[in-house]
Amino acid sequence: MPSSSHIGGNSRRGGGSSWWANYRLPTTASAASSSATKSKHTPSRKPRKRTAVINFLFSNFFTIALCVSLLFLFVTILHFGIPKPLLSSPFRPARSSFKSRKPIVRKTQHDGDSKGGALAAAVDITTKALYDKIEFLDEDGGAWKQGWTVTYEGNEWDREKLKIFVVPHSHNDPGWKLTVDEYYEKQTRLILDTIVEALSKDERRKFIWEEMSYLERWWRDASEDKQVSFINLVKNGQLEIVGGGWVMNDEANSHYYAIIEQITEGNLWLNDTVGVVPRNSWAIDPFGYSPTMAYLLRRMGFENMLIQRTHYELKKELASGKNLEYVWRQSWDIEETTDIFAHMMPFYSYDIPHTCGPDPAICCQFDFARMRSFLYEMCPWHKQPVETSDENVKERALKLLDQYRKKSTLFRTNTVLIPLGDDFRYIDIDEAEGQFLNYQKLFDYINSNPSLNAEAKFGTLDDYFSAVHEEADRINYSRPGEVGSGQIGGFPSLSGDFFTYADRQQDYWSGYYVSRPFFKAVDRVLEHTLRATEIMMALLHGYCQRAQCEKLATGFAYKLTAARRNLALFQHHDGVTGTAKDHVVRDYGTRMHLSLQDLQIFMSKAIEVLLGIRHEKSDHNPSQFEAEQMRSRYDAQPVHKAISAREGTSHSVVLFNPLEQTTEEVVMVIVNRPDVVVLDSNWTCVQSQISPELQHERSKIFTGRHRVHWKASVPALGLATYYIANGFAGCEKAKRAKLKYFSTSNSFSCPSPYACSKIEGDVVDIQNQRQTLTFSVKLGLLQTVSDKNGSKTVVGEEIGMYSSRESGAYLFKPDGEAQPIVEVGGDMIISEGPLMQEVYSCPKTAWERTPISHATRIYSGDNTIQEFLIEKEYHTELLGSGFGNKELIVRYKTDVDSKRVFFSDLNGFQMSRRETYNKIPLQGNYYPMPSLAFMQGSKGRRFSVHSRQSFGVASLEDGWLEIMLDRRLLQDDGRGLGQGVMDNRPMNVIFHILVESNVSSATNPVSHPSPLSPSILSHLVGNHLNYPLHAFVAKSPKELSVQPPPSSFSPLDAPLPCDLHIVNLKVPRPSKYSQQLEDPRFVLILQRYHWDTSYCRKGGLQCTSVADEPVNLFNLFKGLTVMNVKATSLNLLHEDIEMLGYSEQFRDGAPEGHLFISPMEIQAYKLELRVRQ
Repeated sequence: MPSSSHIGGNSRRGGGSSWWANYRLPTTASAASSSATKSKHTPSRKPRKRTAVINFLFSNFFTIALCVSLLFLFVTILHFGIPKPLLSSPFRPARSSFKSRKPIVRKTQHDGDSKGGALAAAVDITTKALYDKIEFLDEDGGAWKQGWTVTYEGNEWDREKLKIFVVPHSHNDPGWKLTVDEYYEKQTRLILDTIVEALSKDERRKFIWEEMSYLERWWRDASEDKQVSFINLVKNGQLEIVGGGWVMNDEANSHYYAIIEQITEGNLWLNDTVGVVPRNSWAIDPFGYSPTMAYLLRRMGFENMLIQRTHYELKKELASGKNLEYVWRQSWDIEETTDIFAHMMPFYSYDIPHTCGPDPAICCQFDFARMRSFLYEMCPWHKQPVETSDENVKERALKLLDQYRKKSTLFRTNTVLIPLGDDFRYIDIDEAEGQFLNYQKLFDYINSNPSLNAEAKFGTLDDYFSAVHEEADRINYSRPGEVGSGQIGGFPSLSGDFFTYADRQQDYWSGYYVSRPFFKAVDRVLEHTLRATEIMMALLHGYCQRAQCEKLATGFAYKLTAARRNLALFQHHDGVTGTAKDHVVRDYGTRMHLSLQDLQIFMSKAIEVLLGIRHEKSDHNPSQFEAEQMRSRYDAQPVHKAISAREGTSHSVVLFNPLEQTTEEVVMVIVNRPDVVVLDSNWTCVQSQISPELQHERSKIFTGRHRVHWKASVPALGLATYYIANGFAGCEKAKRAKLKYFSTSNSFSCPSPYACSKIEGDVVDIQNQRQTLTFSVKLGLLQTVSDKNGSKTVVGEEIGMYSSRESGAYLFKPDGEAQPIVEVGGDMIISEGPLMQEVYSCPKTAWERTPISHATRIYSGDNTIQEFLIEKEYHTELLGSGFGNKELIVRYKTDVDSKRVFFSDLNGFQMSRRETYNKIPLQGNYYPMPSLAFMQGSKGRRFSVHSRQSFGVASLEDGWLEIMLDRRLLQDDGRGLGQGVMDNRPMNVIFHILVESNVSSATNPVSHPSPLSPSILSHLVGNHLNYPLHAFVAKSPKELSVQPPPSSFSPLDAPLPCDLHIVNLKVPRPSKYSQQLEDPRFVLILQRYHWDTSYCRKGGLQCTSVADEPVNLFNLFKGLTVMNVKATSLNLLHEDIEMLGYSEQFRDGAPEGHLFISPMEIQAYKLELRVRQ
């Protein structure tokens, strides 16, 4: 949300009016374009003399024409094959901005192993090179405060007139200062009504709309006449749907799974309802931009994209070289299959004062909604808009045209885009008429004076992009030596991301990477639970042909759709970012919580069906299972259900593995009694360990409950059953952990039935077969890690706190450097057992109730990924007045000689190289970390931290990696929210730390400017953390005398290669599953990882294969026949593979159904599943 708004004064993220007036900058949104139709004229024929032959031809005209047509059709099919159906909009213009999509291979800028650490596409511009070049001086540019005084000669448009597309728009946040429902009722419903009414009055009027979450709600309320009018406006090109996602998603914190989900949900609804598929993306309000978004849009069939909020110094640098429009290419793409055309808006904001040209004081005079008759705030530059009349139209039009001309000089073409809108604009017909009528008078004057060499009109985003590409096709705008693009001519190519965003001075938007971390965590739990549910539903439909199975699945379709939409809604750039009002956050949290409950209930019933133990016909009967972790309310931590384990009984535990490889993992459940044994589904004894449960409560560290650990094996996408029994004579009881403790108080009480001893000395170790961890006893912090070969890595764990009197929900503005908060003293408890060893520390700090406690664990499971990693769990509680304006971090001060270069992920999809710059303040050197950050030394030693939610990360000194965990801020930061962030919740943060050494020559990350890739082991560690096993426990025990038959479920014919990931297996339209649809009913989305081969190829694991060889889709599932496989776009709406940029999928000589996916690619396939006869 930016500057002015109708209800409640939604002044968006631009600071107050006083800053505007002094700095000449506010904020708003818009874009324009539609496709021009070319009229075809049939040339007149000369009269000819009629002959007998002509008479014959005329008398048999239809017969001859039919024969010729059939012959032509036959030749066409022979030459081109059977044409594919058009899945895009029936209203979509035929012209595409893309030429041939054949792969183009250029020599890479930095040659490397094709499977190794780095691939580098050949491009003209990288964002790293921009950062290296820019001095970040924040020089005053005059009217364009962050630029320069823009001038022109006047003859620039003599040969090619200026084409001006003014694009009306209204930016509607699905939650910010009001909830999505409150905004809809008070504003958005009226805005959509207004759009339909206003556009229907004059076909010259245009508009664009982005958010489907609002449109779907309006559609349910709209009359049939309004719906028909809306469709007609779309059909005739007056109204364009841009982006068409459920929301305009954040690009720093959102995971790529959720981004795909939210765009697909919106696009499918739009196509099903309105019959249109968007091809232009409009993202004016996310706070920084990720190339992952460009990649996903490209693979969804989008052709053009627009962005706005990038660092003001980058805008200035790109504008100075007329490079604000470019071809965005992925950093690894050497074949140019990911190219998408991007337009970056040049000025401070997307509001009207900052979109017509470089002088906001003038542009604001043409925001006619600010005239005194309307309810928006006045222009802060003290010159207000006036009605356009015959008397003033010349003066007003020339003043406006001057701004348009100045803006156009920042771009290569003579086509200029002028967004006309702001947050929640066009709320009533009077406001809309005020804009449309005044602008039409200005356009009429400009267009009626040929000497001005300009043509101005309302347009859509598609109008604009079509005109740009048409002009660039006619006129060569490419520069000598420019790499450009083989598909999109006339523009430079660029790779990289646009983080961290700064809108002015030293104001870097790195705080929102961490704001409301509790709900960032819930977001990812909902994501992986939804994915697991989608897979279960697909397997249920595939394997179970009984009517009650279909009834169970289709009966849940409504709640599944709601869960998809609640996840999608939270991806909004004020949702997952943590930048909404408190009551809006509660609304998001409640929606996610309800969906989590629904999904877990469905999964508990689905496992009964898949295991063959649910036979009743009613899906309303409760399941005999429940989720092992439950949340009592939307803002509560999940609590483990304790198994009672009475003497002579057993409790079944069912584990679902959502991954595509068999999972061997040490798992844990809570029991009330320690004397238990663990058995597998064959009632065979399983080695287990028992240890006390701990909590963040220094006065009562032990809860009185117990943790049972054992090593489980669960098939890929399958189920495994285990039993927790008490009194089973044939097995050894769970081995009790040995406890050691250090406490400065004398109140330590050893819990029963464990043996305790006091820690002696200043340091203490725990170890497994792979590594030894050393801790400081007095501070309770991890010091070093040594591998089995004796190689030692200094970790130097430190917990610290920033003081920040100016930070807010968006901004991170520390007063200075972070200070350590852990003092000598505190409590430490060590649990040592055969499967898990743990160091728990409740440190002493200056606060009576410490804001943090933490546990460090290592596991001893043969052939498990866990034996290679270090698990860190931090419990944080920034609660109460003592933590106001504090920002909590953990820092690892390693001895890896990284030279302040590190790598952080973008959306869980790809890595980005980060470098700490002295010319940028501390807060500008913080970057998003949705799931992974690592440092690498000159000799290849690598230190990685995996997370299961998004955070902010930095490397402020050589070898340091710091991650911000939580922040509590008393004040607003002047970006429109109007409050601080004080609704902190207790939460647990889990990291998986990996220390690796290369086994072959590694790229030096300091001298190499391209991103490095994780190792194969690192990919697998991340997957196990982000897609964990789902555990369900029986609600009631069974007598030991009742031993059910073995129960497991293993759907895959064989585990997939280790570098191939199932992003999703789903039924896109579950409510229509039983209907006869033209399309196959299942969708499989696959991703192939790129991994660094300079680290151990198999990571010491039992990786059976990697995806160098094609994968046979037809033999993917046991007992299921895969049919009608066809590749599709990631939003499931396009099947033109060449247009999508997919590389060749089937290698020469590969059998039918054998699929090959290039590293880094995500590809989707529609298919049908049938039980094999």
